[in-house]
Amino acid sequence: MKKTILFLLIMIFTLSTFFGATLTVGAKSFTEQYILGNLASLLLEENGFNVVKRFGLNSFVVRQGLTTGQIDLYPDYTGTAWVTYLGQEELITDPDELLEKVRELDAENGVVWLDRINANNTYALAIRQEDYEKYGFETLSELVAYWDEHPKEFMVGVDYEFYERPDGFFAFADHYDLDIPDSQVSTMQVGLTYEAIANNKIDIAMVFATDPKILRYNLHVLEDDQNFWPYYHISYAVRKDVLDKYPEIEEILRPLTLYLNQDILIRLNYRVDVEGVEPEVVARDYLEGLGLID
Repeated sequence: MKKTILFLLIMIFTLSTFFGATLTVGAKSFTEQYILGNLASLLLEENGFNVVKRFGLNSFVVRQGLTTGQIDLYPDYTGTAWVTYLGQEELITDPDELLEKVRELDAENGVVWLDRINANNTYALAIRQEDYEKYGFETLSELVAYWDEHPKEFMVGVDYEFYERPDGFFAFADHYDLDIPDSQVSTMQVGLTYEAIANNKIDIAMVFATDPKILRYNLHVLEDDQNFWPYYHISYAVRKDVLDKYPEIEEILRPLTLYLNQDILIRLNYRVDVEGVEPEVVARDYLEGLGLID
């Protein structure tokens, strides 16, 4: 009996070694994250790993999954980590310094942040092009100055997470000294703010800087002239124990740091959101085009 059990254990170890280790890759619940999650998954699979995908999660769930061992790695944003996960208030205006400070603090949580991708998916507020031509707002300060004098003129649309998070809409309002009641803030599913502003249901929309729908719906993004939102550069967050066990993960994912940038990411997002191509197909086409996967 003992020999049989020993034989089975050896077989399991041999098979797991032969077929490759399994990694769980996470992603949040919007287009860019699905693409980034698939990019990492495809590269890892190409290099012998089995991948379990856990996509479509909100920030808090995917982060908790990482820190509790249910997720091995996923793409996230330095600004999100700095403000939301690590609870920091200091404004850092250098993206590399921000990444290093996030790395330093998050190391205490057993999390390693790989090199950042040159794409800053920060939050922003946008208005319709015709309203930009009407009012001439270039900055959030100009919008707020007018808003204070016409407090009932605008309705804002934000997604649920942005409504609740500590670097979200009401924190922005406090920073810019804007007094706005809840009744003028409409919450909706992520991504629907674009359709809402296009259909005149709202006047100001929460958007993401790398979202191609800004172009599709002809929106004008207002400059965050008081630098409220930190940089939200993309980096893959990996559990330290996983990276210690499989240090090759860093080199496998390095091409994403080398080749991805903001313009490319907008085009990849455009293929999904505007052309209707599945995120996995978009990710695969991009990696095949670079010769990184067969």
